[in-house]
Amino acid sequence: MRHIKTLTHPDIDHLDDKKIIKRNATRAVAIDGENILLLYTERYHDYSLPGGGLDEGEDLIAGMVRELQEETGAQNVHQIKPYGLFEEFRPWYKGDADVMHMISYCYTCKIDRELGDTDYEDYEVKNGMKALWVNIHDAIAHNEKTIAESPKKGMSIERETYLLHLIAKEML
Repeated sequence: MRHIKTLTHPDIDHLDDKKIIKRNATRAVAIDGENILLLYTERYHDYSLPGGGLDEGEDLIAGMVRELQEETGAQNVHQIKPYGLFEEFRPWYKGDADVMHMISYCYTCKIDRELGDTDYEDYEVKNGMKALWVNIHDAIAHNEKTIAESPKKGMSIERETYLLHLIAKEML
């Protein structure tokens, strides 16, 4: 799978002598015309690709399909193809490590336009997460405004906005 980008949080000046915890995640790219299936999170006021962390030993594609179905209610997931990987080094706030190295494996896929039931985790419900088909250009503009103006933006918005720009450039 191609390497899209490595992003290092500005609070991390070096990785020497740091204890690093690795997390593998997947992201799904489902497009219908200029619309893309995204998650809107009220808490952070942003749009993100459906996806999340893999369970220990879980297959990448099986994990992507699982996350996509849980978070969006996607049905009939097919034509799955590798898109690229995006890696991040972020500060880790638990005692078992200093830095989290997250690798997001992104896949394109086709799904039915109509979504079924979701199966959100408690924190996703509390954060006000909901799946929506959104014009990709509107989502990019929205995220860029949040980056510029919001004090409560999450750390993932830079990754998501970068990926949305790349997807719009390469897939539309």
